[in-house]
Amino acid sequence: MNRLEAVRLVAARELKVKLRDKTFLFSTLFFLFFAAVSTILPALFAGGPSSVAVARGSAYEAPLRDARLEVKVADNPEQLVRDGDADAAVVDRGGRPEVLAMKSAPNDVVRALSTAPDVRLLDPKAVDEVAAFLVPFMFALVFFFTSLTFGIQIAQSVAEEKQTRMVEILVAAVPVRALLVGKVVAGGILALAQVALIALVSVTAAQFTDDAGKLLPLLAPAMTWFIPFFVLGFVMLASLWAAVGALVNRLEDVNNAGMPVQLLVMAPFFLVLFLQDNPVAMRVMSYVPLSAPTAMPVRLFDGDAAGWEPFAALALLALATAGALLAGARIYEGSLLRTNGRTSWSAAWRDRELRRV
Repeated sequence: MNRLEAVRLVAARELKVKLRDKTFLFSTLFFLFFAAVSTILPALFAGGPSSVAVARGSAYEAPLRDARLEVKVADNPEQLVRDGDADAAVVDRGGRPEVLAMKSAPNDVVRALSTAPDVRLLDPKAVDEVAAFLVPFMFALVFFFTSLTFGIQIAQSVAEEKQTRMVEILVAAVPVRALLVGKVVAGGILALAQVALIALVSVTAAQFTDDAGKLLPLLAPAMTWFIPFFVLGFVMLASLWAAVGALVNRLEDVNNAGMPVQLLVMAPFFLVLFLQDNPVAMRVMSYVPLSAPTAMPVRLFDGDAAGWEPFAALALLALATAGALLAGARIYEGSLLRTNGRTSWSAAWRDRELRRV
């Protein structure tokens, strides 16, 4: 059996086990539900009738009031919109109504007018505030929980094999590194499938919102780039989680041994959420390997990233992933067959070096 066949065998075994796991199936359904709800929430939080400003004596005041909108009469309707005192304004342009709005034209205002008006957005690149928060939150949440959930499952799988001494049988049949790669491949396939389902549900749910035509074109490049960033980021962390599982002899010790890796996952999640309005911080984090899988797609969604930046950030992430794989494999090999209690990271590193000598 060559190494490729061994990897395929290990990955197939891991896939069969996970697909029968009720916890995995439940978590997938939860993520799909959350994706649908978070996509539709902006429409639900849209609020009541819009407030609309018109000039004194405007012929459009009557149909707007008939539509039960909050009508404000002013000498300068446009200024009320700029000051935030009205959601929109309706002015006359050559005998036709024109709707003025800061971010998006309120649909109820447009529908209230008897003819299709010309719409001029004073801030055409802006995104609805709710969507501007939920989209970055969704990217961060998907990467955080997926990498953390599948990473811990990989570590628990390795620890369980050590605890039951099954690893000794597996190592006799397949190379040690094939075990590591097979587990990472299986976890990556399941994680990527879960992300693809979440994306499908999100796009489908977005079709039921009024802003679908505006939101989806902005989401498309971000979601497209999120896939390669997610894959590399997941492999980087999964290799470290496999090493965590090899360091312990009992399932109960996985959480304590994996605390450093958990911090590596949690820190970027909270940093992206708290600093998403800071362009300098987001630019820096989009190049840091641990935060790039979340920060760069968010910048692409906001339109803040230049065309070359995703390629540069992805190259840096690929280098970091290769380094993490080598480090994880070294620790994995240096601790997998040690059964005399929990192994430290440094001891596993030194043991692998001694074996090579």
